[in-house]
Amino acid sequence: MAWRMIRARRGSFAAAFVAVFCGSVLITGSGVLLDSGLRAGAAPQRYATAPVVVTAQQVLPVTEDMDQRFAERVPLPVSRADEIARVPGVQSVVDDVTVRAGLRSPGGTLPLVAHGWSSIRLGSGAHDGREPAGAGEVVLDASLAAQAGVHVGDTVSLAVGAVAAPYRVVGTATGTFLSDERARALTGKPDQVDAVAVFAEPGVSAGALAQRIGQAVPGVATFTGDDRAEAEFLDVGAARSFLVLVAGSFGGTMLLIVALVVASTLGLAIQQRRREFALLRAVAATPRQIRRLVGAETAVLAVTASVLGAVPGAWLTFLLRDAFVAAGVVPENFRFTLGPLPVLGSVVLCVATALAAGLIAARRAARVSPVDALGEAKVEPPRLGRARLVAGWTLVPVGIGFGMFLPLTTTGESATAGAAGSALLLVIAVALLGPRLLTATAAVLGRLGLGRPASGFLADANTRARSRRIGSAAPPLIMGVAMAAVQIFTLTTTDAAARHQAAEGLVADRVLVADGGLAPEVADLVRRTPGVTAAVPVVHTQALVTYDELGEPSTGAFTAQGVTPAGLREVLDLDVQRGELDGLTEGTLALSKSAAGTFGADVGSTLSIRLGDGRPYTGRVVAIYGNGLGFGDITLPRDVVANPLNDEILVSGNDFTALTTALQAYPEVRTTDRGAFTAPSDGGESAVTLLLNLVLLGFLAIAVVNILVLATATRVREFALLRLVGAKPRQVRAMMRGEAAIVVVAAVVLGTLAALPPLVGISISLTGAPLPSVPALPYLGIVAAAVALGWGAIALPTRFALRPAPVAAMRVGD
Repeated sequence: MAWRMIRARRGSFAAAFVAVFCGSVLITGSGVLLDSGLRAGAAPQRYATAPVVVTAQQVLPVTEDMDQRFAERVPLPVSRADEIARVPGVQSVVDDVTVRAGLRSPGGTLPLVAHGWSSIRLGSGAHDGREPAGAGEVVLDASLAAQAGVHVGDTVSLAVGAVAAPYRVVGTATGTFLSDERARALTGKPDQVDAVAVFAEPGVSAGALAQRIGQAVPGVATFTGDDRAEAEFLDVGAARSFLVLVAGSFGGTMLLIVALVVASTLGLAIQQRRREFALLRAVAATPRQIRRLVGAETAVLAVTASVLGAVPGAWLTFLLRDAFVAAGVVPENFRFTLGPLPVLGSVVLCVATALAAGLIAARRAARVSPVDALGEAKVEPPRLGRARLVAGWTLVPVGIGFGMFLPLTTTGESATAGAAGSALLLVIAVALLGPRLLTATAAVLGRLGLGRPASGFLADANTRARSRRIGSAAPPLIMGVAMAAVQIFTLTTTDAAARHQAAEGLVADRVLVADGGLAPEVADLVRRTPGVTAAVPVVHTQALVTYDELGEPSTGAFTAQGVTPAGLREVLDLDVQRGELDGLTEGTLALSKSAAGTFGADVGSTLSIRLGDGRPYTGRVVAIYGNGLGFGDITLPRDVVANPLNDEILVSGNDFTALTTALQAYPEVRTTDRGAFTAPSDGGESAVTLLLNLVLLGFLAIAVVNILVLATATRVREFALLRLVGAKPRQVRAMMRGEAAIVVVAAVVLGTLAALPPLVGISISLTGAPLPSVPALPYLGIVAAAVALGWGAIALPTRFALRPAPVAAMRVGD
């Protein structure tokens, strides 16, 4: 019987099919992202010949949460290579370091990556000439040597951090190699290495050897198979962590929205079958049989739609991979994985969501008495359930409270997260109160003159009489407006505040930068140059901080910078609100206002953090400043940060003639003005967040069109009756334009109102000001999209519904 019902009501079931199908696409895509973050990666390159690769632990273990990855490579003491070599089953070991440098040539500086000579065993081993025996010798990459016109025996200049030194070319190979001691010295960590490649004795498997090393040498991480790429490329491990984080946060929001959309679509489809259920009740169908019928229909539809939706869901994920590569959050050689678990999980979730929504929607139809059933089927029940109203009206003040008042009473990430989360609470409230909100909108528009013409009167009357139908159709459009506004204007507010703080806080006259960084010698030279009054080197990093959040420990990554206090006031204004930066020395640190609120710290407090390279650091807070978005949440003494190269040198002075002359010896250094300085970047994560939300908004757009078409196309008999009593087709179309106006106005106004509390709260938590940055053009784009979707999804089906002759249309079923 369920199958025959589906065949007989293709239109209604097609709408539900589309909702479940699109939901399956999103859920499958999110599952593939999560699975790829847990199991995917890239193939090793230089380390492909070594069965096992050993590094220091590159993550901070977090109890009952995802491990946090350090921003920089955690080095391994070179002495550990000897310990690893003594493990039974190890044939030999090769320690490896990476040095980023530049080869100066007449055509400019050519970037290169150099390693210690012993690591040539990791490649083919083919080379010409001899190994570099001293600190001033190099084996140059053959292709790079040909490009620069360099031959064995020539002397070249290799620049590290824009400071060059002469090297004699003693050979060529696939790659550039220095002596082991010289390579380690150039990293600034002569007693540490990046990784140790391990070669096994014959008959010893890689897995067994890795296990032995882990037991014999505590505190190290071992990698085998494709996981060796994570030891070779830090961005592979960072990409995996990012995918898990994105899939978790995006997947939860997406699952909730899919559930609301599927529930609205199935609820509307079942509402439109009231006469059918009434007839079944009148011929002795029991409530249990009605529920079983709806359950069987929903199960058939959901299983079919979710299985078919899994295929484009996987395809969507691989499109997202290319977008992630373009945004720089996933390396180009990172491969996604596609297993059965995401597909199975998507089918189970979609079927469970659809069954729950269908059975809830069918509950009232199954409970009506046979005597009242046919009479009630003619007109929608005017009142909503008490539980639904109580839940909806309760969520409104709760959402407003989380959005606007929580940031006024708390600071830090909890305030921002609470404000952002209030958007979902308000969206759920809109879904529950949809019929009431549509009726109120119609009443307001009626007072403004919409109901004066006959078509307007009919539109207002229809909205009131069929508030449940339109109330089920409008919430997806309201959700789309609200979510688009929150996502887009959160980014614009954050970006505008960061740019403003960076522009106002940077008081230096010049900013010096160079590809690959700037060595300390360059900062010393600039500081001694006549006409320069202050020169402050800056290095950017990240720090991991464990803090108390709602009574539970939480660990997060926060942007940080290392600076020298001497001359800092002359180049940088961090908007210090409490304390002083003059005391920023070893054993101290400064915090942004937001970070201080998150950590519960103040001037004089002691805070323990993990630096970018994994080292623990405990510092006394000497200052709290306001420009955290522009310059980072944590400011550290420059010497504390392990990176020997600086990212910028901020310079102030009254005459830069001598500086220009002095920098001619450093062609890699570029002198820019203040406008070239930008706030700390999130590495493309904002672009990825916006992209994923655009995908979710695309789903909402499809849902809006789907449900509005369903609500309109089934009114053929209603339109025919209007025409039989004298209404002309243009008057019916005018009536539907009135209904479309009510839906669109409700979507824009209510969606905007739902977005305001979270946006105001986010603005307060980030900037201290209640006014978010809302550019006119994006907002007009949201309004235009809502008008196009709402108007088009009602107007086009109306034209099709008016095509049959009135008498013939009256013979058409519901």
